[in-house]
Amino acid sequence: MQQTLRAIFDAIDGPILVYFVLINSSYLFLIVCAAAEFARHLRRSAHSWRLDAVSSRLLPGVSLVVPAYNEAAGIVPSVSSMLSLRHPRHEVVVVDDGSTDDTFDRLVRAFSLVGVDRPVPADIACEGDVRGVYVPDDGWTRLTVVRKANAGKTHAVNTGINIASEPLVAVIDADSILDPDALVSVSAPFAEDPVRTVATGGVIRAANGCRIRDGRVVEVGMPSSWLARIQVVEYLRSFLLGRSGWSRLRCLILISGAFGLFRRDVLVDVGGLRAGSIGEDFELVMRMHERMTRQHRDYRIEFVSEPIAWTEVPTTLRVLRAQRRRWHRGLWEVLWSYRGMLGNPRYGRIGLLVLPWFWAFELAAPAIELVGLVLVTVGLVFGVVDPVYALLFLVLAYGYALLVSCASLAIEELTFHKYTRWRDLVVALAASIAENVGYRQLTAWWRCEGLVAGIRGTKAEWGTMTRTGFDDTPAVSGAGSAA
Repeated sequence: MQQTLRAIFDAIDGPILVYFVLINSSYLFLIVCAAAEFARHLRRSAHSWRLDAVSSRLLPGVSLVVPAYNEAAGIVPSVSSMLSLRHPRHEVVVVDDGSTDDTFDRLVRAFSLVGVDRPVPADIACEGDVRGVYVPDDGWTRLTVVRKANAGKTHAVNTGINIASEPLVAVIDADSILDPDALVSVSAPFAEDPVRTVATGGVIRAANGCRIRDGRVVEVGMPSSWLARIQVVEYLRSFLLGRSGWSRLRCLILISGAFGLFRRDVLVDVGGLRAGSIGEDFELVMRMHERMTRQHRDYRIEFVSEPIAWTEVPTTLRVLRAQRRRWHRGLWEVLWSYRGMLGNPRYGRIGLLVLPWFWAFELAAPAIELVGLVLVTVGLVFGVVDPVYALLFLVLAYGYALLVSCASLAIEELTFHKYTRWRDLVVALAASIAENVGYRQLTAWWRCEGLVAGIRGTKAEWGTMTRTGFDDTPAVSGAGSAA
């Protein structure tokens, strides 16, 4: 037994350490790129015309498509906040995908909806019969609610794209709340470069623990649950710093389905969201890259660090497990579907840099981490692993990762300063440490489950995200909302 273990370790001890050096160094490099992007953004914002464009007519119109299924808890404040966004011309299109709760009834009561005889175009093929189109009876509120038979989020979004009347389409989760200037900021690249820009994405942050009033985040705070606190750090590192870094390198391949903005003509050209895809947002952006490259078009897909969408994050292990399994399965399915782009010079930096990185450091990372952790632990028990090597493994795998998280917190604080209390920053730092003790190993295991399910092709399970809705919650550590 000992000889077998020793032979295994002799073969993998060096590569494992090198792997963790490379993955954490690459994250750190992306954070440095993001910091450079933030510095450029701050220099430009001092003389920017973007907020002045609210009262001008420079920005193209935007249709906010909101797919909703059993979102009664937060649908009214969410839609209200979207209607009041500071933008010269935007509409909100809610697609009620056969909700079994009172999502539609709450919308009817809140906005005095009445049915209208309005046909839904068939630019993109959709499933689920449309049962009615409704608008407010005041005649001026730019809200359209479409009721249809349940067919899933993909078909709900595509239905919303079909009925959208503006040249840009923003896909927003029904449980999200946007900052007042979010739509102006995320649509600005389309005004600056209307020919090349085809898609932009914005920042996703955790709303748990924040004070929400009238559909607005009025005070930012850390949630009371440690599970949610750790996710705050995760979202900051991945959704803000990571994607900003890739965008700086002109290599962005993922825009969150919770907050993305697309040219409607391009969405129609690529056929909208693809039915049956678990990672539909990721798959859509990859299809855009493939289509644009094959058509030899000069295009831009950008991440904008300024606009923020706030969303509830899971605070139970059951819901978190379902989410992470689904995310990683979606990652596998999209990467496998577009494996022909991997290492293909025809696709430039996407094929030669980004996709190899995602295969090596996103898809394979949880399996390699768990294998390394188990082998080092077993090796210590049987005396075939040098304690110095085990310590070096922990330093490179977890200590280096903690350094990356701390760098993320520091850059966010210096740039955006969302958390105004020292206590929240201390809690965030503690969450960065706690992430490496149990949480990271659990999520790695769940991600491996998602990968295995994807490879085996078993039936996908979406799970249910139980939400409490957006209420007036205290923005103090130790008194946050539970999702």
